[in-house]
Amino acid sequence: MEIPGRVLFSEGNGDLHKLVINTPWSTAEMYLHGAHITNFQVTGQPPVLFMSQLSRFAEGMAIRGGIPIIFPWFGSREGESAHGFARIQTWDLREVSQTSSGEVVLRLSLPDSPSAALFPKFTADYWVKVGKTLTVQLVIANVSDGRDFTFEDCLHSYFHVGDIASVSITGLKGVDYLDKTENFARKTERAEHIKISQETDRIYLDTAGPVEIHDSNLGRRIRIEKSGSRSTVLWNPWVDKAEQMPDFGGEEFKQMVCVESGNVAENRLTLPAGKSNTLKVEIGTLPL
Repeated sequence: MEIPGRVLFSEGNGDLHKLVINTPWSTAEMYLHGAHITNFQVTGQPPVLFMSQLSRFAEGMAIRGGIPIIFPWFGSREGESAHGFARIQTWDLREVSQTSSGEVVLRLSLPDSPSAALFPKFTADYWVKVGKTLTVQLVIANVSDGRDFTFEDCLHSYFHVGDIASVSITGLKGVDYLDKTENFARKTERAEHIKISQETDRIYLDTAGPVEIHDSNLGRRIRIEKSGSRSTVLWNPWVDKAEQMPDFGGEEFKQMVCVESGNVAENRLTLPAGKSNTLKVEIGTLPL
């Protein structure tokens, strides 16, 4: 499924298989483990995605950084892996193609597993298009015989910034959110430009609009547009939480912020049999 000069298979960290993608505008890397995108970089710019230097690359372990796929639950669940099983399974690569203009398109699917058997029968497909922007689509379909399928999904995107002190996030003013750092207290966002200066872990509810990361240090905006998503999660672990994570460097919180698109908490989805949902996110960069 390689495309000479565009898509090649490579041995990644921890002997895991990855795809290296080159387009006229950008480069990207993706691991089959978790269908995990670990790099997207527009030519001549710094990386768009953040990756921890301490990230683990091993079967059954989540990769720290890039774009983890969170499904079918968000957060912790007793006796289960945090954020679901999709990000720690090896996905099947189904299609590799190229558009007439030179964009690379991939399709992967989540294989059956004992974990999946606990839910109504479903399919999970992931479409990735690499070009001037990075577009990803997580398509969840309920293919069961008459059972409703209730789940959460989220594309847990880690973005690379020059210095978190020089960053603001826009697009969430007036939106209600749950503040996980205060026992999920419900609040309303008052800021046009959200600044991060402490541990931040918020689920913004009922918001379908785009969000931008304004980075004066790197002189750019990262624009995140989405559809099929009612939640936006904003996360930075800050000092204490960063030091508690073995796969995250103690100072790395200064170079990242997570702006995650999905359907979580009160926005979790229930699909009747025969129905599907497409969570689509497009990530691009603009001058500041």
